[in-house]
Amino acid sequence: MPYQLKGIYGYPRVRFWLKKTFGLNVNHKRVYWLMKELGIRARIRRRKPYFGRREAGITSTNVLNRDFNATTPNTKWVTDVTYLPIGSRFLYLSVIFDLYNNEVVAFRIGRHNNLKLVLETVQAAVHKRKVTNLLLHSDQGFQYTHKEYHAFLKRKKMKASMSRKGNCWDNACIESFFGHLKSECLRLDTFSTEEELVKAIERYIHFYNHERFQQKLNNLSPVEYRTRVA
Repeated sequence: MPYQLKGIYGYPRVRFWLKKTFGLNVNHKRVYWLMKELGIRARIRRRKPYFGRREAGITSTNVLNRDFNATTPNTKWVTDVTYLPIGSRFLYLSVIFDLYNNEVVAFRIGRHNNLKLVLETVQAAVHKRKVTNLLLHSDQGFQYTHKEYHAFLKRKKMKASMSRKGNCWDNACIESFFGHLKSECLRLDTFSTEEELVKAIERYIHFYNHERFQQKLNNLSPVEYRTRVA
C-alpha cells in the first residue's frame, strides 16, 4: 500500500494528491468536510522529548540563525541524529538535509550514536555533492563538537554552525523531518528485526525524496524540484 494511503495526509495534501494523481480540482473546504464526515484524519506527530545536551568541546556560533531558506543547492545543510526503537534497544539514524529543497542528501543507520556514525554521514554527503563554502548546521551534541569532525569540515572547506545549547528550534527543519519520519513510517508498522526497520527507513527516505510533494516546493517532491529547476 502506498504511503499516501496510510493516513499520513491531512486535507491540504489530500487535495493536491487528488489533483496530481487523478487531475481532480476539488475545493479544499469540500475535501475537509468530506474527510470529517467520513472520520478520516491525518495521524498527529508527537513532540520529541528533550533529554538535555552534553558539555560541548569545540563549538561554533549559530551562523544559520534560523534562516532556513537557501536559493541554491548545497549552500546550507542541517544535520542531526535521532533514535529508532526496536524492541528493547535502539538504532540511530544520522541525516544530512539540504535546506534548498528539503532533500535528504545522505543518511546512515548504526547501533551506536557516536562520532563514526556522524563522520560516515558527512563523508557520504560530500561524496555526492560539491560542498565548497557550504554551511553545515548541527546541535552541540558531542559528535559535532569533536575535533575530528571539525578537522574534516575544515579540510573540505565547509563552515560549521551550531544551535544554541538546548534550543531545538535552531534546527527546526530537521526536527520536522524526523517528526514526519516517525509519524508516517515508524508508528504505522511493527518491526520484529533490525533488518525490517532499516528497510522501512530506506523506503521512506526514498519516498520522501522522490514522491512526497511539498507545498513549499510548488507541490513537487524534493528531487523533482531540484531537477526541474536545474
